[in-house]
Amino acid sequence: MKALFPYAAETRGVVVRVAVSFLPEQSEPERGRWFWAYHIRIENAGAMAVQLLTRHWIITDGRGARHSVEGEGVIGEQPLIAPGDSFDYVSGCPLSTPSGAMLGSYHMMGEDGSGFDIDIPKFALLAPAVGA
Repeated sequence: MKALFPYAAETRGVVVRVAVSFLPEQSEPERGRWFWAYHIRIENAGAMAVQLLTRHWIITDGRGARHSVEGEGVIGEQPLIAPGDSFDYVSGCPLSTPSGAMLGSYHMMGEDGSGFDIDIPKFALLAPAVGA
């Protein structure tokens, strides 16, 4: 699993795995725009169903500028994940530098009504070197 999803974090029995890909076809380095897709898998290894309510991202570009993004759900959904199940989605991130990083958290609600945050592991956004 690590080869497919090199970044992972576990909080309260919920595992967040991340794989990231640079998308040269959506990037325009000559215009100062680089673009990555990231694939998230949220696995519920706990004993109760959990629902993802909100997300919070901290995106840092290659100059160290930090940008915070918050919102409801992911890709327009607030998935309910049963014990033993997982939820996958793909999204993207543009940057004005050829490198950066993302990390964050999801706010979840357990079927018992408890609210808690789970970590999204920090992952690098790295464009391949020009001419590489």
